[in-house]
Amino acid sequence: MEKIINFPTKKILDSHEYYNNYIKIKDQLLKKINKKKLKYIIKEILVAIKKQKNIFSCGNGGSASTAEHLSCDFSKQACTDTNLNIKVFSLNSNVSLMTAIANDISYDDIFSFQLDRFGKSSDILLLFSVSGSSKNILKCAKVARRKKIKIISFTGFNGGKIKRLSKYNINFPSNNFGIVEDCHLSLMHYISQYIRIINFKNNKKISNARF
Repeated sequence: MEKIINFPTKKILDSHEYYNNYIKIKDQLLKKINKKKLKYIIKEILVAIKKQKNIFSCGNGGSASTAEHLSCDFSKQACTDTNLNIKVFSLNSNVSLMTAIANDISYDDIFSFQLDRFGKSSDILLLFSVSGSSKNILKCAKVARRKKIKIISFTGFNGGKIKRLSKYNINFPSNNFGIVEDCHLSLMHYISQYIRIINFKNNKKISNARF
């Protein structure tokens, strides 16, 4: 069991002290990441891209914006100056559909309902959940397992229930939502930029490319 880093544990009035502690913990968590597991995750995503499989993402609250951000960066940034055509969709994007599902069925079904209709075997589902135990995320994961969709999750705390349902999970053991979400966003940026740079067109100067 990973030891959960608690922060803050006391009232810190000095802004510089709070900042230094904040980035120190974030840096510590990112350096402890299982790089071998991260390599497997990138390989899974690259295989899905090559086979033109769908890549879905979702999350709640701040994690919803990370899921949306991923869809943006994978669709535009990662494909720029490459021959990639990434089929990536955020299950958080269609507000009309989400609110219709929440209103007519249940908020717990806002992601699973969509994945059940649009997801296919060997697609990828990227889940962002600090607690790892949100009901709508768990329900979406269960649909993914039934449809043989590969689950990759990014969590916080102790990983929650979603950790056990995932093919690959990267957990940041901290009780601070902001720090965990920062780590998730950093990984998302790293993965999308790495996928782009290894698929860069040979005649394109990297120094002139915006990252």
